[in-house]
Amino acid sequence: MSEDYPIVVKDDGMTVKPKMMNDNEIYHSVYHNKLYLFFKDENELLNCYEVADNEIAEAIMTNPDSDSIKNILDDYTKKQQTII
Repeated sequence: MSEDYPIVVKDDGMTVKPKMMNDNEIYHSVYHNKLYLFFKDENELLNCYEVADNEIAEAIMTNPDSDSIKNILDDYTKKQQTII
């Protein structure tokens, strides 16, 4: 990831720079083979989620831009609603 990306991953952990984040844009990071999603909401609250589903994690890592991540998560939600 580039220096202007708001999530920096090092061997000893992740550093999140919320001031570099756009509101409601999803950012991703991989740390210790786990995928994490971050976004800052309109109230500037930082949200972080670990993605446990391997299929979704692989799809996001293949298409890591914010719009693709939103579409992948929307598709997953729709599939889950049809199962219930």
